[in-house]
Amino acid sequence: MSEEEWRRLDPRTLVADAAVLCGVAAGAALPATAALSGDRPLWQAVAWVLAGAVLLVLAGTAADWVRLRRTRYRVDPEQVGLHTGLLLLKRRSLARERIRSVDLTANPLQRVLGLVKVRIGTGEHTGGESTLALELVTRAEGERLRQELLIRAETPEEPGDDSLLAVLDPRWIRYAPVSFLAPALGGAAAGAVLQVSEWFGARGKVIDWTEDRFRDVSPTWIVLDLLLLATAVGAVGALGVWVETWWNYRLEREPGGTLRVRRGLFTARSVTLEERRLRGIELVEPLGVRLFGAARVDAVATGLAQDDDDKHGDLKNLLPAVPRERADRVAAQVLREPEPPTGAPLAAHPRAARARRLRRALWGALGPAAVLALLGLFLTPVLLYVAAGCALVLTPVAVLLALDAYRGLGHGVSGAYLVTRSGTVRRTTVALQRSGVIGWTVRQSFFQRRAGVLTVTATTAAGAGGYDVYDTGESQGLVFAAEAVPGLLAPFLEPADTPADTSADTRVQQPAHTPEARPTER
Repeated sequence: MSEEEWRRLDPRTLVADAAVLCGVAAGAALPATAALSGDRPLWQAVAWVLAGAVLLVLAGTAADWVRLRRTRYRVDPEQVGLHTGLLLLKRRSLARERIRSVDLTANPLQRVLGLVKVRIGTGEHTGGESTLALELVTRAEGERLRQELLIRAETPEEPGDDSLLAVLDPRWIRYAPVSFLAPALGGAAAGAVLQVSEWFGARGKVIDWTEDRFRDVSPTWIVLDLLLLATAVGAVGALGVWVETWWNYRLEREPGGTLRVRRGLFTARSVTLEERRLRGIELVEPLGVRLFGAARVDAVATGLAQDDDDKHGDLKNLLPAVPRERADRVAAQVLREPEPPTGAPLAAHPRAARARRLRRALWGALGPAAVLALLGLFLTPVLLYVAAGCALVLTPVAVLLALDAYRGLGHGVSGAYLVTRSGTVRRTTVALQRSGVIGWTVRQSFFQRRAGVLTVTATTAAGAGGYDVYDTGESQGLVFAAEAVPGLLAPFLEPADTPADTSADTRVQQPAHTPEARPTER
């Protein structure tokens, strides 16, 4: 193609990046001024900080102008090319047939300027070489690239198939405060208060003020009050994060066989997934959310690149935490199934699996208490009371979680999908296409051999790469693997003979020469 067909990034990128640099300079100005004003006049510290801020913004904008001038991209029928760099020239290209995702993101400033960041990915785990990022182009150009690069042969829609699979229901926000994010945000808020007070040399005053508020309160109630306060602050923060993440949410099926998720209040995000790359669904139920009867839906798919600056973004999220019945229904719609595979009845695991979880839970609860008690014998009797308290509190909690983890174990086959469920603090139910399984791994540790259980792992090119069926009975797990994907595990198994009948029966066992069967992936 001719040189005129190369395109440049939008010039308004300079404005967006300069504004970001101004924000960074303003955020660093306050602690920097406080630090510099210790041994010099305040006006002099302010002057130094202002000079540094101006230098930072000017240097950053100049560097961004050079990047803008030296960056070009183009799309031809065979590939997408990107040329960039001044001293170190980079010329990269992605074959269009390998492109699996074109995601658009825009923060509030970029939205005001009508710009978006475009990430073009192949979904391969080869570092940054599997993704091209265009920062920034106009919103219209980003949408044009998304539609052009993901265009496929039109697939006929099934009768009665609705293109809009899910849309935001504001009532879903009630599940935000019971997520794991709430306590994490509460702890972060407490740490932020201490850090900011340290910048101004006021940490001691903050601690003294807190002690004054709780002067006549017992230590136990002080701890409880502070935990409740942190939890309340974290719950408010979790509500804000939920609104920012999921506002304007829509899950749609587009012509040509793609699923599109759009969401975000300030930072708008658009993630597109080809249905032919979809290998299943993962239903995620964190403990707090599960207690309220809700679940989140994630995609098990190939081509979800997570190897650049957005690697912590949840590109696989199809649905936020919603009532479990609604999550099952959306999962069935996404998979084009009349009934949700994630709701299929599952086979229970042997009692040995329950015993293993109880032993681990008791070790986890009583181990720290035993260490504290041992230290108390040599150091101070106070640790003996702490150890007793830990044992009394942690033991019943650990036992309840262990029993819940055992009740959550299950596996089965539902039509074209194999289903496995496990976990208690974070319970997951995975419905994986049987045709997407490329291998099985059978693991049996020393303690599993003594208990008569084993773990089988379905290997796939999608999602996490492998999904475990934990602590099944020996014959139970191998029969499940052999029946779920017929012919894949058979070459590594041998039929068992019974004394009453020397012909091979329907049971499946591991070869006698090895305690672990590892099928060849194919």
